[in-house]
Amino acid sequence: MATSLESNKILAGILAAGILAMATGKIADSLLHPHELAENVYKVEVPEGMAAAEPGDKGPAPVEPVLPLLASADVAAGEKDAKKCAACHSFDKGGANKVGPNLYGIVAREKASHEGFNYSDAMKSFDDPKTWTYTSLNKFLHKPKDYISGTKMNFAGLKKVSDRSDLIAYLRTLADSPAPLPTNEEVKAAQDAFEKAKAGG
Repeated sequence: MATSLESNKILAGILAAGILAMATGKIADSLLHPHELAENVYKVEVPEGMAAAEPGDKGPAPVEPVLPLLASADVAAGEKDAKKCAACHSFDKGGANKVGPNLYGIVAREKASHEGFNYSDAMKSFDDPKTWTYTSLNKFLHKPKDYISGTKMNFAGLKKVSDRSDLIAYLRTLADSPAPLPTNEEVKAAQDAFEKAKAGG
């Protein structure tokens, strides 16, 4: 009997707290009335013949290349960083797909090609380039949704180029025959392209 009475008191307390929270919300809504302005208070004059720049017209900022860092990258640090990805990916040869595909042999592998994994339509149709090069892995790991809009990969990205180069250097080792490191000419071309893009050219 006493236990039943105590339970009723607890339920009544929870119910009262819920009603109080709901009432507080309604009162707050009735006190605050945000109004959208019909037009901007401060107008920016645009010279005739020039279109106003839309936000995001420039697209994503250029991504610093990893090619110059790969030869001296810290593979052990990359392996440590990869542990953060282990909830979604397996790394061993023949490993099972998880939320994401198995990553053994990812460097130089064709995109959306790992057997048994259901890739997004965005990933299946993305072919610029068709394979996972060092450069495409770098752009994807920097910010997946910027590189492949519509990808299912829910990862914010690695902002530091050194972190990306370490991780990519580790992924390179996960292969029967690791992909060759970039040549000096490829490194220079990547650096020149980045400098040009950064300058807006």
